[in-house]
Order: sequence, then C-alpha cells, then structure tokens
Amino acid sequence: MSSTDLYRPTGSEDPPRTLDNLPLFPLHTVLFPGGRLPLRVFEARYVDMVRNCLRDSSPFGVCLIASGEEVARPNQPTVPELVGCLAEIVDCNMEQLGVLLIRTRGRERFHIISHETSDDGLLVARAEVLPPDIIDCKLELLGECLDALRRIVTRLHAEQPDRMPFDEPYLWDDPSWVANRLCELLPVPLKAKQMLMALPDAGMRIEIVHRYMRQNHML
Repeated sequence: MSSTDLYRPTGSEDPPRTLDNLPLFPLHTVLFPGGRLPLRVFEARYVDMVRNCLRDSSPFGVCLIASGEEVARPNQPTVPELVGCLAEIVDCNMEQLGVLLIRTRGRERFHIISHETSDDGLLVARAEVLPPDIIDCKLELLGECLDALRRIVTRLHAEQPDRMPFDEPYLWDDPSWVANRLCELLPVPLKAKQMLMALPDAGMRIEIVHRYMRQNHML
C-alpha cells in the first residue's frame, strides 16, 4: 500500500438508539469513548444518580459544561454541550459518609435531543446514541500518530506506572482508540477537545491531531 492508502473497515449499520431518561453529569472535562474518568461525588443529586446507576447497571452521560458551574448555584443553571459520552461505572467506594469515589469508563457518544431539570436538580436528557466512528484514515498519518502514542505510553509506564491516564488493553490496531487517547493527552483547550470528540470520523480526528503534533514538533 502507498502512504495515501486508506484504512476503511466496514462501518456499523445499526439504527440510532434513543435514551429517554439519561441522567447527565456536566463537568469541566471531556470524556472520550474508551477513556478513564475518576470522580469524587458528594452532591446529593449525583450520589443518588450513582446509586441508581449501580442498581440498574446503567450508564450516565458526561457532558462538557457550555455555561454554568459543576456545583449547583441558585439561579445559575448549568447548560451542557449537546454531544457527550456515556460513562459506565467500573468501581465505586465510599470515601466517607455521603462521599463516593467512582471510576468510570467512556462508552458510546450521544447527542442530546432535549433535557430538563428534575426536582432534585439533576439534569435528565432524552438523547440519541451516536453510531461508532466512521474510520477513513490515511495510513501514513495513522502510523505516525500510533508511533507517537506508543512513545508516550512507554515513557509514562517508566515514569508513573501506577498513574496511567487510560486502561489496558491498549487497542493499537483501532484508529478510533488511538485518536481518542491522543486527544485526551494533547494540551489543548476543552472546547477543542469537545470539537474533536464530537467529530463523526476518526480519520478527521487523526488528521487534526497529526497536524497539531507536527506544528508543535511532537512527531
């Protein structure tokens, strides 16, 4: 294959899935599919949300805050970005009475159709689960990004093996996984990360990340 050949696996043809009562956790962070997100939960509305999710084995939605704050304030509503990522709780411990430490993993992305605030202040959305990434990658760019990510992971393993920013297994042969992990690591503004996460095409994500890394001498 030449350097301009494309990686094009068969995409998913599954119809969109609608979630009618998705609890939202707006944050000053962007969760990507396959990403790791530890959270310290202390507000009553979110403690109840976590308990319900654990009871029902259901995810909640993580959205970047478009305006407002993470902690509820009178007459200052929190407005989420419209594209977020489902978070699956993989571990939960009680730090102290009323305070939960949870570890979550990013799953599918979703698009908010509508949302409302429940009586306890929790945002609840009607949302459409977005399909998996379109994967249309230039192999040369993908290869250079993959090499860069491998170098970063090797260095992090040597420097802080107990504080890796993402979980194994490392899906080196998955362009979406490679693109998402680089997006998490890049020192770019949250709005830029939100834009990258919301892109429907992993190839577009790879091209933007590759351009940024080349311009900043990271390749």
